[in-house]
Amino acid sequence: MRGRVDNGIEDERTELRAARERIAALETELSRARSRDSVITALPGVRAFRAQLALEVQRARRYRRPLTVLALDIDGFRGVNVEGGMARGDALLREVAALIAAETRVNDQICRLGGDEFAVLLPETPVDGALEVTRRILAGFGSLDGPERWRRSASIGIAALGADQAPEELLVAAREALEEAQSLGGATFSVWSGGREAPAAIAMHGELVATLESALGDAERSVDGLTVASLATMLAEKIGLGPDAVSHIATAARLHDIGKSAVPAEILAKPGPLDATEWAIVRQHPIVGERLIASMPGMATVARIVRHSHERWDGGGYPDALSGGEIPFGSRIVLVADAFLAMRSELPYSPARSEAEATRELVAGAERQFDPRVVETLVGILYGMAQSGRAAPATAG
Repeated sequence: MRGRVDNGIEDERTELRAARERIAALETELSRARSRDSVITALPGVRAFRAQLALEVQRARRYRRPLTVLALDIDGFRGVNVEGGMARGDALLREVAALIAAETRVNDQICRLGGDEFAVLLPETPVDGALEVTRRILAGFGSLDGPERWRRSASIGIAALGADQAPEELLVAAREALEEAQSLGGATFSVWSGGREAPAAIAMHGELVATLESALGDAERSVDGLTVASLATMLAEKIGLGPDAVSHIATAARLHDIGKSAVPAEILAKPGPLDATEWAIVRQHPIVGERLIASMPGMATVARIVRHSHERWDGGGYPDALSGGEIPFGSRIVLVADAFLAMRSELPYSPARSEAEATRELVAGAERQFDPRVVETLVGILYGMAQSGRAAPATAG
């Protein structure tokens, strides 16, 4: 009888140990599930990312090393789920996770924050290095599978660790920069430097911006009282962009050709077609302009708009042959404003055209050279100005 009791107790103890082991295993699995976005992308989850962020902030402060965070959001992701279904949306999330991983280092931490938003932790990386990573990621969106336009771009916010900035504050800063990039129409990035920095940075550099602008031979060119900057501002406001985005675009419009200061005057003034060597020199001027402007703190977004202000909607522009939604929205606006006023001006290689002729050229170039939405907005602006008595109505017919 005694043996049976002992055996029963031992069996209960064995079952209890087994139950405890099962509970421990479940707790371990639950912990893993909480720390990893295992269902869709298999990336570390938010909890693991925040823990690593705290460690990297502590390490960066201790050794006085740079630390940068990226916040990325897929442009038009809601349309992916609506048009393609949840399965297509999940597939896109996996593709984006793989793209980010391919363009970052092994010791960089990638996380899906939720929805279509990702975060990237870049230890030992200053803003310049983060910009290179960002450009590679944005360029990589053009190679994602599928022809759908809504699958080809993202907005990215960049924030570098500041003095006395808590880990959570650094992540918030990156997300604020992301919101700024989204306000520019997407397919671009913005760098955070202390909050809503666009107007402050531009105001801080106002005198230098004016000096750079004065270096342009056609800086004062205007037609019917319009300059590239004033027309670009009208377009941005009519489209409904926020004040910071309008400020960025207006400044970029003032400086979009500043890189031409490095092009020999005889090339710029040449009345006939350029040869291959001369054309290669001219095609570098947006890159020169970007470098000049990017040297001013807080002007990274303006610099990016300038770099891509000669791209074409069909991908035939320069310097990077971007197409469609890959081109920053601000660059598309500057291109249309500049092209319209260039056609209305007397140039060494082209006589001035009437408002109606210039408008017809823009409409003909929509979806080939120009963003059709921006062209449509400009036609509306010109028609409204004509109705108010500024000039005869410009029509595309």
